[in-house]
Amino acid sequence: MREMTFKMERPGLVKAGDQVHVSEKKTALNYTYIIEPAVAMSGCFKVNERIESRDGVVKDVTHNERGYYVIVEFEN
Repeated sequence: MREMTFKMERPGLVKAGDQVHVSEKKTALNYTYIIEPAVAMSGCFKVNERIESRDGVVKDVTHNERGYYVIVEFEN
């Protein structure tokens, strides 16, 4: 299992246990991932850190002074 953290701007868009699909966006040197439909966005990852699976399960949603964060578990 692999966990990835996504930044979410508004509460209540996903909850623990939800199945999510992510899309991959390639920039010049990095990859970013978006929980569809535009729910939350990941940070930047190098080529060797890419995920192979595009479907995951929300493990937890947390909130702190910087915003909402979604932790998603993927098979790889």
